[in-house]
Amino acid sequence: MLWLIICFVLLVLIGFILVGISTYVGWQLTHPKRKALDDSPEHYGLEKQDIKFASLTGDVELDGWLLKPPAGARRENPVTVIMSHGYAGTRLEKGLPALALAEAIVGAGYPVLMFDFRNSGRSEGNLTTVGYLEKQDVRGAIAWVQEHISDKICLLGFSMGGTTSLLAAAEEASVRGVITDSAFSQLSPYLQDNLPVWSKLPRFPFTPLILAILPKLIGINPRHVDALAAVDQIYPRPILFIHSQSDDAIPWSNSEAMWLRHPEAFEIWLTEQGSHVGSYQKQPEAYTERVLAFLSKL
Repeated sequence: MLWLIICFVLLVLIGFILVGISTYVGWQLTHPKRKALDDSPEHYGLEKQDIKFASLTGDVELDGWLLKPPAGARRENPVTVIMSHGYAGTRLEKGLPALALAEAIVGAGYPVLMFDFRNSGRSEGNLTTVGYLEKQDVRGAIAWVQEHISDKICLLGFSMGGTTSLLAAAEEASVRGVITDSAFSQLSPYLQDNLPVWSKLPRFPFTPLILAILPKLIGINPRHVDALAAVDQIYPRPILFIHSQSDDAIPWSNSEAMWLRHPEAFEIWLTEQGSHVGSYQKQPEAYTERVLAFLSKL
């Protein structure tokens, strides 16, 4: 009898330990440490306007830059490009870096708005929801552009920012088109298959435990982050999907699945080299040409 009691106590203790680890890691994933802004548009010869605007949730103020084309490069009534960064990053999206791409876009005559999501960079907030609340951050940026510049907008997002841009565009008719780089299609199945990439824990038993705990921990259901459904609402507006076939964080099949919903209206560019959000570094000229060609058609 004693050994049965000891086994039961050990099982309960192990269960508590596993739940405790899962809760801690889940909390860390939704409260990632902020990264500092250690670069600036001036290093790329760009003039910036510091801006602040509210997320449509109304509870956080977001910090960003507006980069305007020089007088000689300005187009008549161009689209404004709103860039959205990836998970646990900043507006700099250092893997590209985003400022280098912004330099080319601004040089071609398009204004660019770069900002930090909630709980990132210089923006307010203390919770990251991998798209659920961030969608309202993008919509806040859209509202700012509509008020201060024009109604012609293109969203350009990387990883989580790409998915979030699709979610926002589905609800904002003023968005003329979307460019995504390394986006995931649906958060819940993505996490079921790929959470160990971010948690650094074995799939079993931690992935099911973390996914069971997270909704209760932060009050957000990952199933609501569904870009695969969002692209149906964006159609027939154009989308350009960019994804490296060597991406080991978000498989390229995510972009392919979204493109296949409406291939007659959407474009896809699958690169052969480059890690997650790594296509620009491998082929900066081709990447820039693709982006500028897409913008020219909006």
